[in-house]
Amino acid sequence: MTPETQVIFHLAAVVSAHAEADFDAGMQVNLFGTLNLLERCRALGTCPVVVFTSSLAVFGGEVPDPVTDWTIPNPQTSYGAQKAIGELLLNDYSRKGYVDGRGFRLPTIAVRPGKPNRAASSFMSSIIREPLNGEPAVCPVDPDFEHYYLSPRRCVENLIKGAELDAAALGQQRCMIMPGQRLSIRQMIDAMTEVAGPAPAKLIRWEKQPEIEAIVKGWRYDYRPQKALDLGLAADAGFAENVGFYLEDDTPAP
Repeated sequence: MTPETQVIFHLAAVVSAHAEADFDAGMQVNLFGTLNLLERCRALGTCPVVVFTSSLAVFGGEVPDPVTDWTIPNPQTSYGAQKAIGELLLNDYSRKGYVDGRGFRLPTIAVRPGKPNRAASSFMSSIIREPLNGEPAVCPVDPDFEHYYLSPRRCVENLIKGAELDAAALGQQRCMIMPGQRLSIRQMIDAMTEVAGPAPAKLIRWEKQPEIEAIVKGWRYDYRPQKALDLGLAADAGFAENVGFYLEDDTPAP
């Protein structure tokens, strides 16, 4: 990072279940890593744009539905707490003129390419990605479990738009909910079947995993991302789009 640096996308994180299992790793990366990045930006003295990927895990517990941009964060995991602290730092460093920050509370990104990771939400991509690739997958929650989703393609588009926003349009609260879709697991699988036929869904096994359920059932799913929508960010048109984008962008080569 040099004085010529104009825009920084801060995407790095120790993900949810990993941060819960390894508190020190989560603190070092999610909290102190963010603080160190902001301090480096302050030392530059050029007020670069910092796009911070926060998380919907900043919400939870007894917060009433629906969740809006102005709902008070109430994280129920170490990961959520670390992201909430990052939001506060981003706002304050922006207020002081050290950075031009904008933070986005990301939906669960699905269908994510690659291999499963240690995020509690990892199965939400695996149950689509692996069957589309002809491999079995395990779903640890009920078919009616609801969550909030966005495709990788749309997420990238939104982050770029977010970086280009006029600072004056952001107001004093620089963090907002990124648009997404509220869907049940059943709706996701139905969309996969609509796009790819019935064979992939037959590769899904239903096996409860209490440690995953304990985390994801503390998350919310009824979000109203009005600020981001007003600023021109967008959700996918339907989960069939998410499936189609994965097939177009990320299907492994034979």
